[in-house]
Amino acid sequence: MKACFGVKRKAALAVTALLAIAASAVPASASTVSDNKWVRSDHWGVITRNTIGSPVAALRTGPFGSFGVQGPTARPPFGRGSLGIEVADKSTSLSPPSEAVHFGNEVDFFGAPVLALRQVGFHVFQTGENVAYGGSAVNMPNIRFEINPNLTGNPSAYSSMVWNPPQSPVVNQWSPYLDATTTGSWYLTGSAGTSTGCNLTTQCTFQNLLAALNDGGAQPVIYTAGVSKGRDFMWIGAVDGLRINSIVYDFEPDVVRARRAT
Repeated sequence: MKACFGVKRKAALAVTALLAIAASAVPASASTVSDNKWVRSDHWGVITRNTIGSPVAALRTGPFGSFGVQGPTARPPFGRGSLGIEVADKSTSLSPPSEAVHFGNEVDFFGAPVLALRQVGFHVFQTGENVAYGGSAVNMPNIRFEINPNLTGNPSAYSSMVWNPPQSPVVNQWSPYLDATTTGSWYLTGSAGTSTGCNLTTQCTFQNLLAALNDGGAQPVIYTAGVSKGRDFMWIGAVDGLRINSIVYDFEPDVVRARRAT
């Protein structure tokens, strides 16, 4: 198992996802971000139960470039590092044979309301090779929330709420911010996808997905939040600046930092 991360625990400086939902009046349970200063955000790492094969999800320096690329798009959008991701296809004895990796936070977002999500997105380092590996420019990593959908008449207490990004407007360099609330498409896994009609086959906009989850019963809540890739096509690239409401998570070589979005 090569999946790894470099986040050190420091509970006194932990930034919680309840802070990330602060704009929606959800109380924070740990330290806050003030004056746009960076603080450490603990509890990020590979979610092992959702990782298959021998992928990599590692905090790293760069990537810088590619060669010949200069200016702001030649370096990570925040700091000097990012979350490097490597997954392979046709590499396991399972069906499908491809790998999957999920890098996220299983602690700080637990219990936060799904319907309080207002801003979600990230920056990605996409390559021309990745486009070729998937046979499509939308061979990209995802944002994934594990949730309790709390759907009326549906007993399932688990679903993954997944964003499939649109194609990056650039390759071999860092993309601008990709807004998951206005671009790409969303779906729910399992019976929640069937009940809402927002499934892998018939994906939804962000607004339509939230409307489907707001069915008049108990409110849906978040279990975890993170970035994932697989199980589908080979992909080697990086993600940085994961935004969840008012907080941007900056993936650095030895830590995940958080600040208020500007």
